[in-house]
Amino acid sequence: MATELLTDPATASRTKRTAAPSRWQRMRRDGSAIALVFVLPYVLLFLVFRIGPAIAGMLLSLVKYRITGTIQWRGLENFQRLFADSLFWNALQVTIVYTLIAVPLTVVVSLAMAQLCARSIRGIKVYRALYFLPVITSLITSGVIWQWIYSGDGPLNWFFSAIGVGPLPWLSSGAMVLPSLSLMSVWTRFGYDMLILLAGLLAIPREYSEAAMVDGASAWDRFWRVTLPQLKPALFFVVILELIQSFQVFDIVYVMTGGGPVRSSYSLVFFLYDQGFHYFDFGYASAAGVVLFAITLVVSLWQRRLFREDS
Repeated sequence: MATELLTDPATASRTKRTAAPSRWQRMRRDGSAIALVFVLPYVLLFLVFRIGPAIAGMLLSLVKYRITGTIQWRGLENFQRLFADSLFWNALQVTIVYTLIAVPLTVVVSLAMAQLCARSIRGIKVYRALYFLPVITSLITSGVIWQWIYSGDGPLNWFFSAIGVGPLPWLSSGAMVLPSLSLMSVWTRFGYDMLILLAGLLAIPREYSEAAMVDGASAWDRFWRVTLPQLKPALFFVVILELIQSFQVFDIVYVMTGGGPVRSSYSLVFFLYDQGFHYFDFGYASAAGVVLFAITLVVSLWQRRLFREDS
């Protein structure tokens, strides 16, 4: 009887299925179950505080909602009102101009500093730590420092007065306020980007550069033809990061200028903040947030495609 059970095909198949380890058992065996336990809290927080508010913002953009009133369905009316609002177009223009100044400037400075910090010189770890200090400095402290730097008797105006050019209206002139804010943004951001690019530089095998040197390539040729192509993944990440940060610029505008003078530094996020927390028109503010998300997504995907084609 026992021999018949063992040789029965159906029984053997059931025995085989029972013996096969489950997915959870395989995860426990290869250690991914432990990793999942550690990752799960972050995933939950991400869903609750990132994805949840994003979905809520998209839904709010389709209604009229004020704190003191009831929710009324408006469909695409908020977007129609937004595209007819000259203040929105002014804020979008300010944001684009700021992005065009701040992103290239920050990436170039970060790359130059990463090249300097990649060298093996005495005390290089101290220099790297010093360059990173502005990143961990609080925004209020940075704002106080840069307001003094840009002030009438600050070091910048002292220098330009000494060479007969100044003093210059750094924050009180509509033409100069965005370059001035971009300069401050570079100071607060380049340390973080420098670390990413430095990691990319240190990962490039020295053999490539040494072979180019043997072939007689100059320092510029080695950087342009050897280092830069190898650095593209890190460079792409830094550009995307800076692009998103620049489109979302709010904090330095709020601290340094409050959107002035005459709304010449009135960014898109400042517009969103004004509509939401000054006029309490949350539906309209959410519509501006959805447009900002769409612009950032399209530009990021376009840049990703460009980098892929170039690679």
